[in-house]
Amino acid sequence: MKLYYDLLSQPSRAIYIFLKLNKIPFESNVVKLGRLQHLKSSFKDINRFKRVPCIVDNDFHLAESVAIFRYIVATNPTIADHWYPKDAKERARVDEYLEWQHNNTRVACAGYFRVAYMLPLLQRKPPSKEKINKAKGHMVKVLDLIEDVWLQDESKRFLATNEISFADLMAACEIEQPRIANYNPFEGRPNLTKWYEQVKLKTNPVYDDASAYAYNLIGTMDRSRLYKILKLFLSYRVKYI
Repeated sequence: MKLYYDLLSQPSRAIYIFLKLNKIPFESNVVKLGRLQHLKSSFKDINRFKRVPCIVDNDFHLAESVAIFRYIVATNPTIADHWYPKDAKERARVDEYLEWQHNNTRVACAGYFRVAYMLPLLQRKPPSKEKINKAKGHMVKVLDLIEDVWLQDESKRFLATNEISFADLMAACEIEQPRIANYNPFEGRPNLTKWYEQVKLKTNPVYDDASAYAYNLIGTMDRSRLYKILKLFLSYRVKYI
């Protein structure tokens, strides 16, 4: 199986971490979003949507991180059950989060990052306070839902069940993103903090290794160097975060 990814992409990181943790062999193919390699005509033959992550398994091409995850589980029976439980109710809980996160965690965290960091970087001027407050308000509501609803049961260590699942990998990779825009999603959220520590405890050193480059962007991104790249990203309306 070939994996096409960029570790700056949160869904890419989630799939990459999952494969590494489960010792599933794959051919690594880094697609550098910063160089717009995913927009090349040749890449369309790999993924018709021109996005990462995606996989090629013999002659089978598949996009979308959740679909990729489910395919990997279906074709690798040795994967530990806790990642995607066979029990119907527990699996439904994992699926519940995976479906919910598309229009909540991902939209909110990436949306705030775009308004608070990417657009000011592109425009080289302070961000609009009105837009910042609107995006932040949406993100705060989503993070509070995770804190107060998804993690309300103190006896449950993880989002969906009492064991780590793919839902936790997807959530952790997304929730970290606002840190690059100087927002700490864990401050004032003890349940979220405790959960995040549990996720890293269960997945390190793989988690930190996969996230190293993203960590390095926190407060250290060279804005002038990335100006032209980010302008191209926005002009193509590419979701790379």
